[in-house]
Amino acid sequence: MKWIIGCCCCLALLCCLGGCRSLHQTKKHLANALSPTDVRLIRHHVAGYFSLLEDFTCRLYAKNPKYEPDIRRRKRKIRQIFSPERSKLLKGKSSADLLTAAFAPLTTGDRVYLLSLGITRSITEAYQVTRSDFFVSGLQIPLIHLNRLYSNISQVNWRLKTYRDQGGDLLFLTNAQGDNGYLNMGYEVIMTRILTGIEDDIYLLGGLPEKEFFNMSAIFLSILI
Repeated sequence: MKWIIGCCCCLALLCCLGGCRSLHQTKKHLANALSPTDVRLIRHHVAGYFSLLEDFTCRLYAKNPKYEPDIRRRKRKIRQIFSPERSKLLKGKSSADLLTAAFAPLTTGDRVYLLSLGITRSITEAYQVTRSDFFVSGLQIPLIHLNRLYSNISQVNWRLKTYRDQGGDLLFLTNAQGDNGYLNMGYEVIMTRILTGIEDDIYLLGGLPEKEFFNMSAIFLSILI
């Protein structure tokens, strides 16, 4: 009974906020948002993103040891980034701030740490991840947050392959050809899997991913408004 009352209240709220949106469209959006199957799928996606990003971070450190030569400190940083306490790291910095710093020309220190923390915080902000649970229902995830997350992750993927330092070297070595001629495409696969998952989540909530053309002047978007 409480669930029915809750749904009715949500439907009424969406009708007020939807403007010229038809009642049929509103009902469809609400049904998508509250579907238990969809909620489980999104939670599964979010857990998968963190798992993929942990692998991504380990790979980046291995390929770019100059950002953190101490292996023990490197492992400690990875544990911190993917722990429930990640929100306390560099407190006061948004995901957009961290991602911007990771690619900034004059950034000193650990770019891998900034990048990994920036991506995980982006996901935390977009999906409203808390220590106890990811979210109560899909209805609580604003579509604009997921679209901005999609844009920022796409921007990261593009910058990893194009941004260089003053000496002309890539800021992050990722798919660079190794000494044996082997081209490691693991990073591209990870980014593609995450972007595909976000696309699916946007679709489940009744939206379409906003795909943009990226260039050197593009910026990272603030997810939380």
